[in-house]
Amino acid sequence: MAATQSKSIPRGNPVGSGEAQSIPAVMVAGHICLDIIPSLTHGDGGVLPGALVHVGPATVSTGGAVANTGLALHRLGVKTRLIARVGDDLFGRGIRELIRRHGADDGAFVTDPGEATSYTIVINPPGIDRSFLHCPGVNDRFEVEAIGDEQLRGMRLLHFGYPPLMRRVYNDGGTALMRLLARARRLGVTTSLDMCAPDPKAESGRVDWLAFLKRVLPQVDMFAPSLDELAVMMGRAADPCDLDEVRKLAEATLELGPAMLCIKMGMHGLLAAVTSSQARLQQCGAAQVQDMPAWRGRASWTPCFKVNVAGTTGAGDTTVAGIIAALLQGAALPDMLTFAVAVGACCVEQPDAVSGIPDAATVRGRISAGWPQLPHAPLASNWQHEPKRGHWSTSG
Repeated sequence: MAATQSKSIPRGNPVGSGEAQSIPAVMVAGHICLDIIPSLTHGDGGVLPGALVHVGPATVSTGGAVANTGLALHRLGVKTRLIARVGDDLFGRGIRELIRRHGADDGAFVTDPGEATSYTIVINPPGIDRSFLHCPGVNDRFEVEAIGDEQLRGMRLLHFGYPPLMRRVYNDGGTALMRLLARARRLGVTTSLDMCAPDPKAESGRVDWLAFLKRVLPQVDMFAPSLDELAVMMGRAADPCDLDEVRKLAEATLELGPAMLCIKMGMHGLLAAVTSSQARLQQCGAAQVQDMPAWRGRASWTPCFKVNVAGTTGAGDTTVAGIIAALLQGAALPDMLTFAVAVGACCVEQPDAVSGIPDAATVRGRISAGWPQLPHAPLASNWQHEPKRGHWSTSG
């Protein structure tokens, strides 16, 4: 443990140790929905007027950040509290039943009588990136202010997911979310935020997302957007095959205030960039990094693992679960990235978001057994390779 690490901060049990903490280590709050995923065995899944498209049986599963990240953490061995809203309709009852089937607790859910539960129809053709038909439902009524200090006390990390799909969260420009995250940090809780792509034709597409980030990110310890989402919100593009370009985008984002940025790049891997400020890292609460000199000011990248892809639904969310689980364990930066992309790889081996996620020991076992990674283009000379970890890093 670094000398700057407070001894009063609880570390909890190692991830996957099999010894659950008496209280949840993580709160995952925000968006939840029911995913309906038809099995598409041919074609691109496109529906033409008057046409009938033959599909196979549908996979019905929970979706959204609360379910995908929260249940993945649960399966990895991290005791997690889930905070979400559902309606009292068939879809809402289905979400609750599916949560309980995973052995997780839906006791902190809010049910809105007479309101529609959020759902997504996932169009996921073989060999083609997925697309979604989404109804936000009661997620638009999510009240950030309803999460009280009594719920936050004792947590090591608060993760919030998908503000662009929650009207009350984005309509005030992120003010209520910023206040929630600030309250959590005052209580010593590490904060984490994930985004999703706003629909440019919907109300969320007219939000000033750069202003939103400027307001919220100073209270975010770990920010985990996808590259596409970040590019849209920051107003600047980056080629996923050019890590130096992605790093410049990451550095511009770090200037807005988060301590750490993990950019999900799909099949192009996962890049992390860490603030150069020792003081900011020391403010990261109960899940702050232990060896700060090894993290401070560094950028690191890890490619994905080779798998047979059954579906990419939830890959980013479960990768975030891997990041959080590794942070809670006190992993080194390269080990955090490797574990996270491995969890995401397990996800895509099944059509739904969480059924492919095993316990943490199984994930680590696959890595240790020499799980091959995807090939990639040569990196610039300023990126150093650590072949034992399948990892590249740079600093300065």
